[in-house]
Amino acid sequence: MKMLKNYLNKKKFNNKKKKNGFTLVETLVVIVIFSLILIALSNGIFSLFKDYRYNSQQAHAIEEAERGISTMVREIREISQGDDGSYPIEEADDNEIIFYSDIDKDGQVERVRYFLGGTEIKSKTKECVSYLKGGSCSVNFSNFLNGTLESAQLKVSVEGDFGWSREYAEIFVDGEKIGNICKGGCSDCPATWQGLLTFDITDQAADGNINIVADASTQVDPYCNWINPHHSMKLKVELIWTEKNPEDDNKLKKGVIEPTSSPVEYPSDQEKFYILSSYVRNDSPIFEYYDSSGNKIEEYPARLSDTKLIKIHLKIDVDPDRSPQSFDLNSFVQPRNLKDNF
Repeated sequence: MKMLKNYLNKKKFNNKKKKNGFTLVETLVVIVIFSLILIALSNGIFSLFKDYRYNSQQAHAIEEAERGISTMVREIREISQGDDGSYPIEEADDNEIIFYSDIDKDGQVERVRYFLGGTEIKSKTKECVSYLKGGSCSVNFSNFLNGTLESAQLKVSVEGDFGWSREYAEIFVDGEKIGNICKGGCSDCPATWQGLLTFDITDQAADGNINIVADASTQVDPYCNWINPHHSMKLKVELIWTEKNPEDDNKLKKGVIEPTSSPVEYPSDQEKFYILSSYVRNDSPIFEYYDSSGNKIEEYPARLSDTKLIKIHLKIDVDPDRSPQSFDLNSFVQPRNLKDNF
């Protein structure tokens, strides 16, 4: 009897204890449910934050593009002849336009270029001088590539004692002779550059480093005085290259060159660049050109001579892989000075 009473009391205690807690299975179920709720809340918050960030970036990109188009319209409207006599429109491509306009109202006409990044034409110019009879001088271009080289050209000219057929200079690139300059057709100490030659050096420039040497013949004497007294030879080298940078494929850029004075020139190596928009996703031309009758002009040279109206179209999208769809901006501008042909 006593044993039965103890058993009943023990069972009653165990049942009470069971009612006051959770089993291991129940605890695991609660943890799983709570974890799922936390994951759902976290995903929701992350999604809201991601949507907010995207919408904010998209709105900023559209605002940036609107400012860019406003600037383009204002500057294209004031197209004029270059200070060096250049025609108002130098280039009129689907995704690039080059023109002349006094964009800063300083009385000087700048060369302005709007273009879609990715492939970009760049240039640098260097000079050297020799004061020795039959001497040599060299210039070096190093680390000039930021992207992948597509093509490179070298424009070489000289000044000095080159008035005789036996007075000339041999031109070397990275130790390899590529030609002779002024072996006929040049003059002694002309106080200007002469004998211009152009070479394709795409292969040599692929590593972003080239060295150019001009080696004068023994008959070239040091008695010329253009800027540098008693020199025998001066060398001018312009490196022009085209490179592709995938990071810039969707960037609308602006390049500006200020004119030099006496004589007026627009040195390509002095072009300053600005980014107008970073998210341009055009599948159609940025620039379209129309004549006085409203007909679209497709071919050169008519785009340069007959353009009276220019359409600008930008498609802006921060992330083309998600909605909402891209935002289109369109504007038309009529250059005032192109109402009548120059």
